[in-house]
Amino acid sequence: MDGDNAESERFVKAAMLGVAVAEETRRLLRLHFAPSEVGSDGRVHVEVPYPDSAVVEAVLDVAAECFGEKGASVEEMRQAALDSLLQLAEFDEESLLNQRAC
Repeated sequence: MDGDNAESERFVKAAMLGVAVAEETRRLLRLHFAPSEVGSDGRVHVEVPYPDSAVVEAVLDVAAECFGEKGASVEEMRQAALDSLLQLAEFDEESLLNQRAC
């Protein structure tokens, strides 16, 4: 029983850490939210300056291992990680960050 309890506690801590990372990512993106470019797919591109960009990049590199697909390029894995983090941070299809251009 103690092993199951310890495993459950680790799972809860990992989930809390994931939420904290998603919240910090959302904070950084909102801090720098000034649409600099709208892509051909209608997504808004946000310029995140250094040093915040280094934090976001590090988070995406680590998250890519969780959310990326085997055999995908680094950029594809980072995009998959970013998409997952944005969903967790409530920046999804309905967010201003992902709205189609008028």
